[in-house]
Amino acid sequence: MYLLLFRGNNILKIWRTLIKHCRHSIWINIVQIPMMSLSKSKFLKTLVERQNMNTVKEKIVLITGASSGMGKAFTKALLKEGATVYAVARRVDAMQELKTLGAHTLKMDITNQDDIDQVVKTIEKETHGVDILVNCAGFGMYGAMEDTSLADARYQFEVNLFGMAYLTQKVLPSMRKKMQGRIINISSMGGKIYTPLGSWYHASKHAVEGWSDCLRLELKSFNIDVVVIEPGAIATEFADVMVQPMLERSGQSAYSHMATAVANATHTSVEKGALSDVQVVVDMLMKAVHASSPKTRYVGGKYAKLMIFVRKWFGDRVFDRMVMSVIK
Repeated sequence: MYLLLFRGNNILKIWRTLIKHCRHSIWINIVQIPMMSLSKSKFLKTLVERQNMNTVKEKIVLITGASSGMGKAFTKALLKEGATVYAVARRVDAMQELKTLGAHTLKMDITNQDDIDQVVKTIEKETHGVDILVNCAGFGMYGAMEDTSLADARYQFEVNLFGMAYLTQKVLPSMRKKMQGRIINISSMGGKIYTPLGSWYHASKHAVEGWSDCLRLELKSFNIDVVVIEPGAIATEFADVMVQPMLERSGQSAYSHMATAVANATHTSVEKGALSDVQVVVDMLMKAVHASSPKTRYVGGKYAKLMIFVRKWFGDRVFDRMVMSVIK
């Protein structure tokens, strides 16, 4: 508690000093520079375009990973609001319900550049191009770093980062041409914290966070927003996809005790219902979609705010002890 108060006081002192000595420069950054860089007509046009982002009706939305979990839930929510949704995933048969509800379902493997090229080409042929891109495809690969092949590690990055990056590259030209767009990247609280046996998963999500921040700065002048959503523990297929491969990698290795403990803790959380409903993430997405000026990040779901808070304010050693408490 004293440590937290000490740090809080330091932050307040720094903030007061900045305000005292930088009032003039802050005023210039907030007011003068935008007015200098934009003509009156362009400035007003930008304001109008941002207001129009409040509604998704008649917007073209592309959602990856739409065959299950969050991607499927996002698609349903946006269809209800009148958006034209292109839902893509490897398993087209798993998107039959979405097709019945009105979604345009297309097969796309996020690691296959030819698939991505074809999807973007189809959308731009049928519409004016993507207005909102929701990068949702991803998975969590667990297992001791030593036990994980580099081929598997590369695949984790291909799905969670490089595929998303390539798709984003392909939709950006039409967004820049329209001077409007929104890119929403589904990261995780795992992009701000770490857990045992999750080295490659956490590395990929930390990469998504940094990549998104840089992209946000690069696209600001084109009136394209970049938003990161950081869900906590959500009731999706994540645990099922994560546990068995982890045990196959590390269940019989020098890290078997740790792998078994992590698997048991995960199963216990699922069985006790100690996970947030996917609607929590849907609500965050809708805030990111509707906001005329969205936050850079939305955090929510079981454990997310707590875990990020402890890591940030109490430091790595305290956080280490907390996450390792499951290893008994």
